[in-house]
Amino acid sequence: MSQLIRYFTCVAFGLTLGLSITLFGHENAKEYQPKVSYPLLIDIISTVETYYVDKISQEELIQAAIEGVFSKLDPYSNFLDSQAFSDIKDANKGEYFGFGIEIATEQNQVTIISPFPHSPAANAGIQPGDRIVKVNNETVTAKQLDNVLEEIKFHSKHNLAINLSLSRANSEALFDVTLTPSLIDVNSVEAELLANGIGYIKLSSFQDDTTEDLIKQLTQWQNEPMTGLILDLRNNPGGLLDQAIKIADIFLAKGRIVSTRGRFFDANSDYFASPQTIFSKLPLTVLINKGSASASEVLAAALQENQRATLIGEKSFGKGTVQSLIPTLIEGNAIKLTIAHYTTPKGRDIHAIGIKPDINITGETMTAEQSMPIIDEQPPHDGAAHDRAIESAISWIKTNS
Repeated sequence: MSQLIRYFTCVAFGLTLGLSITLFGHENAKEYQPKVSYPLLIDIISTVETYYVDKISQEELIQAAIEGVFSKLDPYSNFLDSQAFSDIKDANKGEYFGFGIEIATEQNQVTIISPFPHSPAANAGIQPGDRIVKVNNETVTAKQLDNVLEEIKFHSKHNLAINLSLSRANSEALFDVTLTPSLIDVNSVEAELLANGIGYIKLSSFQDDTTEDLIKQLTQWQNEPMTGLILDLRNNPGGLLDQAIKIADIFLAKGRIVSTRGRFFDANSDYFASPQTIFSKLPLTVLINKGSASASEVLAAALQENQRATLIGEKSFGKGTVQSLIPTLIEGNAIKLTIAHYTTPKGRDIHAIGIKPDINITGETMTAEQSMPIIDEQPPHDGAAHDRAIESAISWIKTNS
């Protein structure tokens, strides 16, 4: 009996000692917070790879760690493998293979910024502001933006169709589209000389050669009896910031174009117009809508706040950040990283706010195809009569020329 009592006493002492050590460990854990470091990350990956119940490769764990890093950042920052990096460089040259949509999060929903002109998305009737509710019949939320982007990239890379369920802004009704990726040749500058000497220029994006192509077009009109210009930035999701700055400089003889602010030295810049301009005395109107984002908003705000142009249409998307492509040490890969916020010439931050037009045209939810009915479809005066924003721009120019 005494031996049994001694046994239970030892067990109780052991449990008490174990509990004491555990509590002591918890108390000290609160006091001591180990510094998170690269060796710790490597140790975690190695430990999980070695001891986790299911087999998981080091490559999968590193990929998960990379995804975790970018989940902490804004939706415009992400890792680009060699294929994605090559695709972006091709897009800046006007070549693009895919579905032709630019997406982000807005009001806690995955939102279409704008479809590219003549793309599968535009041809399917997708409009700026449409919300992606399902991808391949799976419901998605704003928190799953990275997954949505990966799904789109995967289907594009493997030339697979993708099914999207979308809703229009201010509507809960869903409509389904099936998109098949294709090669998209984006001509960033399209132009037409309308009646009464009014020049119409559609800028669909800002690519490597956009400024050069625009100058060529304006030069061709210098001997024409011009009365005004219409610059159409509707459904322009942006692109290269330097191109938007150079185009603003074409129309501005003085004044600030844009300011950028970031954490490292080169991200902090003020851009000002130079004295050389083209058509400096010509009345200028700029068309915007909810599909006008990023670099197109930089251009629109610069012309509006320097009182060089009148903005017509509806409020723009509201993307006030600047991204840079930074190659990684591993050749062929890159990081698309938000490095700065930009402000308008008057110091306004338009992020998630957008730019308000001077003349508001409500209900302007046309696709890029519809926003350019005067190009290669019918005589300019007939096409303009069916486009309320262009019609308003023409009326404004006639009144102010």
